[in-house]
Amino acid sequence: MHPAILGILTIALGVGACVSYFFLSNLFLDKVLFPPRGPNAGRNINRANLIRPWLFLFPALFVLGLYLAYPVFATLWLSVTERTSSGNVWVGFENYAQMLGEEKFWEAMRNNMLWLIVVPAASTGFGLLAAQLTDRISWGNIAKSLIFMPMAISFVGAAVIWKLIYDTRPEGTDQIGLLNALYLFFGGDAPQTWLTLPFWNNFFLMAVLVWIQTGFAMVILSAALRGIPEETVEAAIVDGANPFQVFFKIKVPQIMGTIVVVWTTITIIVLKVFDIVFAMTNGQWETQVLANYMYDKMFRANDWGVGSASAMIIMLLVTPILVWNVRNARKEMR
Repeated sequence: MHPAILGILTIALGVGACVSYFFLSNLFLDKVLFPPRGPNAGRNINRANLIRPWLFLFPALFVLGLYLAYPVFATLWLSVTERTSSGNVWVGFENYAQMLGEEKFWEAMRNNMLWLIVVPAASTGFGLLAAQLTDRISWGNIAKSLIFMPMAISFVGAAVIWKLIYDTRPEGTDQIGLLNALYLFFGGDAPQTWLTLPFWNNFFLMAVLVWIQTGFAMVILSAALRGIPEETVEAAIVDGANPFQVFFKIKVPQIMGTIVVVWTTITIIVLKVFDIVFAMTNGQWETQVLANYMYDKMFRANDWGVGSASAMIIMLLVTPILVWNVRNARKEMR
């Protein structure tokens, strides 16, 4: 079947199913369960009105339960069991103990912590700088478009682009990798295999995510900067504040809430980073991260117990940040 026809049919069936569900469920509620007639008509109408919102919420709750809640409990169950030919066998915390005893897991934890320190700070800092500078130039909108453009690229696509930048060719041949070409142009001895340099290769991988997320940070922070009352800036200038003092002592404190939200959003992305590491190094040369470790265990080593245990660790690391973000959002809405 032609993809366009298939798409139209999918939309038609989806919309038709939704309309049918809401129509038939309301009809069943009003005509069968609580008919608005007889001596209990008023009570039936009230009961129907109490249940009706849940009819509308049920599809969303069902989908959320199926695609969010169920996987969490299934992963938790897999993390405390071991797969055998006769089914899953309860092993308690043995998978967690095995995971904690592996050097690769602690390498992944160390690298994730390094990513958490560098990437959110660098992305937010560069985004704030770009937001401030692009608002002060006439072609700022064009500059913002160029900076934001990497956000339109998938993580794998960005990884391929940067892998070409870090590419290494034998000494004496033309270097297609931009970094090695510049390194040799400025007097370097020999081409470097950047992605195999221990410790530093993690920073080369981080540069990809910083490059992508800077545009996101810039857009959000630019909107926040434009929302700052002009009176506070003008008052600071009248009092003799220089541009640096205006920026750091007047503007930044007023958008600190937005900065924190951007920071935590990027932090959550960092905790789940997988695509960039998988496409560029596959966790080799001491670049392993938690998500890649989980993938290796589950789909390469076929060790679903340890793989699920590492997935639970990722969820435990992400959950406090999510809860904190939700609480802050609720406070702002009050």
